[in-house]
Amino acid sequence: MKKSPIKSLLVVSVIMMGLSCKKLDLVPTNKFTDKNFWTTPEKASTVLSEAYSQMFDANYFFYNEALSDNAYNGRGDNAGVNSIAAGLADASLGRFKDEWNGHYTCIKTCNIFIENVGKVPGMNEDLRNRMIAEARFIRAYQYFQLYTWYGDVPLFDHDISVDEATSIVRSPRQEVLAFVLSELELAAAALPVNSAYAAEDRGRITRGAAQALKARALLYEGRWSDVVAATEPLINGMEYGTYSLFNQYEGVFLPQNEYNAEVIFDLQFVPEVRTYNNFFDMAPLAVGARLNALAPTQELVDDYIMLNGKGISESGSGYNEANPYTSRDPRLTNTIVYNEYKWKKPDGSTQTIYTKPGSDPNNTKFDEYAPGGVSSPTGYYIRKYYDPTSINNFNSGLNLILIRFADVLLMYAEAKNELGQMDEETWNKTIKALRLRAGFTETSATAFDGALGQDQLQTVIRRERRTELAMEGLRIFDIRRWKTAEEVLNGWAHGAQFGEPTIDNGYIRANERSFDPNKHYLWPIPRDERNLNPNLTQNTGW
Repeated sequence: MKKSPIKSLLVVSVIMMGLSCKKLDLVPTNKFTDKNFWTTPEKASTVLSEAYSQMFDANYFFYNEALSDNAYNGRGDNAGVNSIAAGLADASLGRFKDEWNGHYTCIKTCNIFIENVGKVPGMNEDLRNRMIAEARFIRAYQYFQLYTWYGDVPLFDHDISVDEATSIVRSPRQEVLAFVLSELELAAAALPVNSAYAAEDRGRITRGAAQALKARALLYEGRWSDVVAATEPLINGMEYGTYSLFNQYEGVFLPQNEYNAEVIFDLQFVPEVRTYNNFFDMAPLAVGARLNALAPTQELVDDYIMLNGKGISESGSGYNEANPYTSRDPRLTNTIVYNEYKWKKPDGSTQTIYTKPGSDPNNTKFDEYAPGGVSSPTGYYIRKYYDPTSINNFNSGLNLILIRFADVLLMYAEAKNELGQMDEETWNKTIKALRLRAGFTETSATAFDGALGQDQLQTVIRRERRTELAMEGLRIFDIRRWKTAEEVLNGWAHGAQFGEPTIDNGYIRANERSFDPNKHYLWPIPRDERNLNPNLTQNTGW
């Protein structure tokens, strides 16, 4: 598998930064270079690559699912998700501080790059402008994450001093949003489309990525007309690049198909050099995993529709609780491991995974569900993003996709329906296209039903979004913007029907959640940050 030089630069930049800088965080004013650093485009590139490497974290990508009703973190408190989901976290929680510091560290890197890249002598102007646009995008992405979690946050577009850092106040959320949208428009104007990049620059931020992130920011605001205006050019034209659905759902997430036409923006990794090994704690024990820390919930499994297009609780669906995984949305099998699952091995053979106690006819040593054990606490495991080329405890260099074309289609469908404009044409280019790609063949599942009202279509679209994008870290943001978190994050998260029959009809009670709508829609400003800067006010309830 060929890897682009930008991936190698991500590694080189970390080494160079370690030699030439102090930690890049909100407070220090020490420049990470001396006055002679900005002498070549290559040196400037290492700084930009450092910003790429700081952009997002693989742990957050996966474990953010356990902040939602899609998954439960059954071991420890990875990324603070158990404390948050249980409603037990306070402003001292490490996740709140780490998330805040991580974004501002990356913002500092971007600010330093943008301020100094102009000093590089003889640098090609087009290259300089493109790299500045990349840094603008990365900085905008950090601010987008910050205001989405915390609401009002400090906003600055330069490398601030100690005095500024310890006296700055929180800018209104709408002001930060306006900055993000403006930065993305400026970035898009200077960035190439995906097809204009040479092979050695695969993985760099594109004009389409800037437009797609803009669409996501508008989606989170419920600005439906603006979402339509932002997504239509990505769907219908070539102004922002050429994107389409990959021909196979499972293949989107396999290493041999990296950089396929569905990928708009992804997090870069390098096999054996810059990797993650989250699957070591997500895969079934029988295939070599250590223990299970992140397990899908029954609530997620139940949202996968039947092959005839009906939900499992709808009349005529054909759902059989005693045989729950047959005739289901094929994306279920591509995402979640269940009892008697046929696990595809790297050599092309399959291995049956038995998750129900006592179901393994061979009585192997692997007990894939046992209360209080190291196996799955829900009786389910994750398949999506399994890398068959991973080595040494599932170390993988497979890129993690942060925005893909399927998401753009779902944004467009949601916005059109909220505007009361969902029709057969819109359905066909969005929901029908996704279902056909997934493997649905029955007309009842793929054809537009004009008898459905707007509220019914909203349910269909939201369910489609959940199952198409499951285990990609987006569910928590959807239930927060829909203001349904208080409905789905209070009470028990369940597992498979392996439990006591008299309790919840036998579905495992995996974890009890608590979500206070008066408090939990925003995270607290970290305690340590407020100790350093008393001008930082606190969010309500914290």
